[in-house]
Amino acid sequence: MSSKIVSNKNNLQVLYEDNHIIIVNKRAGDIVQGDKTGDKPLSEVVKSFIKEKYNKPGNVYLGVVHRLDRPTTGIVLFAKTSKALPRLNKLFAEKKANKTYWALVKNIPDKTESTLIHWLKKNSKNNKSSAFIKETEGSKKAILHYKTIRQLDNYFLLEIALETGRHHQIRSQLSSIGCPIKGDLKYGFDRSNKDGSISLHARRLDFTHPVSKEPISITAPLPDDPVWNACL
Repeated sequence: MSSKIVSNKNNLQVLYEDNHIIIVNKRAGDIVQGDKTGDKPLSEVVKSFIKEKYNKPGNVYLGVVHRLDRPTTGIVLFAKTSKALPRLNKLFAEKKANKTYWALVKNIPDKTESTLIHWLKKNSKNNKSSAFIKETEGSKKAILHYKTIRQLDNYFLLEIALETGRHHQIRSQLSSIGCPIKGDLKYGFDRSNKDGSISLHARRLDFTHPVSKEPISITAPLPDDPVWNACL
């Protein structure tokens, strides 16, 4: 597996920025928050970017509002002020931020468009979630809506809207209907993507600005990859 391209303060893909928020297009190698790998998280990269851009002395404030799995790409929203963070947290908790994902799968789902309801149980040892049809001990209800929006030569492009935000939800639920995401070895795809990514992209985010109350709609460009390029 070749090394993943990661974001740094010089190549950061900023999709939107104002006084209160900053939205970036995450690369497949980026980790949103620090973990046991010790790799520099995207949150710290964004802080470095802000510090340099505005020549800020001292520490830069940045609040992490939500996360994306490391091998996925797409929209990540951060709060730049302590005023914006609790409001954004509330917005996400109340499911008033609409996230749209795109996923490439090899097998076409039985239905062109459907709602998937499972009970997901996370196994921390192998960092994987199992999907069950019925509630089991320690499981959490997971709901997503998908529709097939394009047929490529070897893959199908699905558009996904999440109703719940569970651990590895899209990956686990799609795998459970026989449609693992391209490159996702953990959930049953047969080979990895060259850059170690999985073909799951946080494509669009629609929400109300926490301070100005203006509606914001952001679309993240797709990774520069032949299969993704064929989707446009």
